[in-house]
Amino acid sequence: MKKLFIFAIIGFLAQLIDGSLGMAYGVTSSSLLLTFGMAPAIVSASIHLSEVVTTAASGISHMKFGNVDRQALFKLIIPGSIGAFIGACFLSNVPGDIVKPYISLFLLMLGIYVVIRFVFKDKKNSGKKNLNLSTKQAIPLGLIAGFADATGGGGWGPLTTPILLSKNSNSARKVIGTVDTSEFAIAISATLGFLISLGWQDVNWLWVIALMLGGIIAAPIAAWLVKIMPSFLLGVLVGGFIILTNVWTLFKVWPINNIGEIFTYIGIVTCWIVAIIFTIKNNRKNN
Repeated sequence: MKKLFIFAIIGFLAQLIDGSLGMAYGVTSSSLLLTFGMAPAIVSASIHLSEVVTTAASGISHMKFGNVDRQALFKLIIPGSIGAFIGACFLSNVPGDIVKPYISLFLLMLGIYVVIRFVFKDKKNSGKKNLNLSTKQAIPLGLIAGFADATGGGGWGPLTTPILLSKNSNSARKVIGTVDTSEFAIAISATLGFLISLGWQDVNWLWVIALMLGGIIAAPIAAWLVKIMPSFLLGVLVGGFIILTNVWTLFKVWPINNIGEIFTYIGIVTCWIVAIIFTIKNNRKNN
């Protein structure tokens, strides 16, 4: 019972972060499940099972608060669903650990750019309602992010959110809401892929239900936060989170001594806080 309560709390925190920043449900949940000795394929299957419910709750909440660009949503879900289904079917044959550090390097650079973009944001584009995303851009982005999500237990948000935020005219609020809502289709496709390739006999349903319950409670809270928080502040928060999580991933692959790692994290968090304070003060002066 105690373990189920812990899983519910993790599901709540993971969805609160994911729903408000557009990423991290899969990363948080997979890190926890792997510590219990579960196989990577079962971990990813369990996460996507819980996400079918949590992303539905999150999507409904984001739509209710007006955080979703419906045109961009439909452009992303078809290629994303295809990529997730393929990734789930071929998970055991994909050398995800080989490409992961290079993807993290790319996302780290994107995270730095996102922070810089929102710290020195041009307010002329702040009122734009629709996301700048063409069909030609959505197809490869959806396929790659969906595939990465299924094979790694998380990846839809960490890939799509920073890439969409890197476009100068895109609102952080709309990006987060659209990415989080589109993840419902990705979770369903990945789940179907796992059903075909694995079956569910090894899935711990009590753990999955605990994750679901925590996520359902957090979903409307996260969507409300996205609604009320200024777009510039959301952008800096997301950018800093992208940097922090990808540096952590790189240190797992290319470790350094403990002191160097601690000072790196302290430096990142310090710069992140300074960027947040500077952005708030700068936008107060402009208002």
